[in-house]
Amino acid sequence: MAADSLSRAFSALADPTRRDMVARLAVADATVNELAEPYDVTLQAVSKHLKVLEDAGLVTRSRDAQRRPVHLEAEVFDLMTKWIERYRRQA
Repeated sequence: MAADSLSRAFSALADPTRRDMVARLAVADATVNELAEPYDVTLQAVSKHLKVLEDAGLVTRSRDAQRRPVHLEAEVFDLMTKWIERYRRQA
């Protein structure tokens, strides 16, 4: 993971709404409508949040018949954790 990608991932997680979405996706895949339910924002706003997460490589979208679930890509977190651990050991 290049530094640029790492920056995008950490930047995407700087927003509390996106962190909450990631936490919910860690439990199960969800559609945009399902992800939007607890927030008092438009579907367009939720889609923008998902686009940021997608650009950072944290989530992907797929098609399952009429359903378009959003899936958490946990591998990115492994790379982020390795980066954090490298500096934690030096402290």
